Amino acid sequence: MTERKKITLSRPAGADSNTPSQTPEFGGRKPPVRGSGTAPRKRMTAAEAEQARAEAAARAQGQWQDRGPGADRPRGDDRRRDPRDARDTRGPGRPPARSNERTAERPQDRAPERWGEPRYDHDPRDAHPPARQDQRRLGTTSSRRDSGSYQDPHQRPHTPAHAAPRQEAAESDGRLRLSKLMSERGLASRREADEWIDAGWVRVDGEVAELGTRVLPTVHIDIDPQAREQQTQRVTILLHKPIGYVSGQAEDGYEPAVVLVQPQNRWAEDKLPIQFNRAHHRHLAPAGRLDIDSTGLLVLTQDGRVAKALIGEDSGVEKEYLVRVQLMAQPEAENVMAVTPPEAIEALRFGLELDGKPLKHAQVSWQNEQQLRVVLREGRKRQIRRMCELVGLKVVGLKRVRMGSVVLGKLPAGQWRYLRPDERF
Repeated sequence: MTERKKITLSRPAGADSNTPSQTPEFGGRKPPVRGSGTAPRKRMTAAEAEQARAEAAARAQGQWQDRGPGADRPRGDDRRRDPRDARDTRGPGRPPARSNERTAERPQDRAPERWGEPRYDHDPRDAHPPARQDQRRLGTTSSRRDSGSYQDPHQRPHTPAHAAPRQEAAESDGRLRLSKLMSERGLASRREADEWIDAGWVRVDGEVAELGTRVLPTVHIDIDPQAREQQTQRVTILLHKPIGYVSGQAEDGYEPAVVLVQPQNRWAEDKLPIQFNRAHHRHLAPAGRLDIDSTGLLVLTQDGRVAKALIGEDSGVEKEYLVRVQLMAQPEAENVMAVTPPEAIEALRFGLELDGKPLKHAQVSWQNEQQLRVVLREGRKRQIRRMCELVGLKVVGLKRVRMGSVVLGKLPAGQWRYLRPDERF
């Protein structure tokens, strides 16, 4: 009888059947069977295997639920599935199908978020969050939200808790900036007040104030005489602006009216003992505008108190105008007063609104057959021209003759004079 030899396959030294590297559960794989004709299976990572088992067990028990916008899903599938969804035909116990196609979350699957609740890239209840999560979520809405480059329009901006009490305390104690309080008391403009405080010329309750100081409205304020002297050196100029000059900065090729303030254009009847110099041009600004097609009294000043009195928010200084008009329905009529309906004049006095805001009461009367006399206590852009258009009148000439108690008088067009010490707006 032929002797049969027994062949034994030995393991390499150090190999163990329980070695994790050779166990499929820990990422290892068995060698393919020769002649089987099948390719090796694509292996799962340990994290994916753990996730798949957890989801299969949850579906089998009917406890599958959405874990919120930060919960993880199997790689390649951004859609959370419900076992009750008729489209999911894979049956319980099997992991979700892997797909490279991104699908949007269903509104009914999205868990509600609470204000102030922290966001997670993975479920905090998961002991093993999936690996390479950041790479898989790159470019998605969730990652942009977490990185700060995405802003949810339905989410309120976060405000630090310490900011609100500080702001409320600053508003509730009634303190104001010192420069604002000085402006409200008429001591100086806010810019002047800041300059005086910076120079050390302002004392609050006997102590030298600092720039940016906030004080109570009841404090006592002392001004150094040097500040008063500097203030008296600031000039205010009255100019009869002709047509073709703009009130402020040069625009559309037109020169500003301030270029007319030259020694040769000073009115010969101005008898004030003030010698014109270049310093009088510094910080000289218009206090109240006139259109390029309008003429009359234009005030240019270096004194912030004058500017505040004329164009401040609470200014009530009267401005008087002579307005030459035509009736749009009868432009050839010489006696405009006779053909203009009385209702139009009443509407000019009160009842109109511009830019959605009602106008204040105005004094409107006929100066002659073609000219209206209009007195306003406000100054909207092109106000008189727009008011007249609303009632069917066209302005063909406009001249300002008074601001407060200061009148244009006999000052010729294109000439100027200094404001006298006895004149007040």
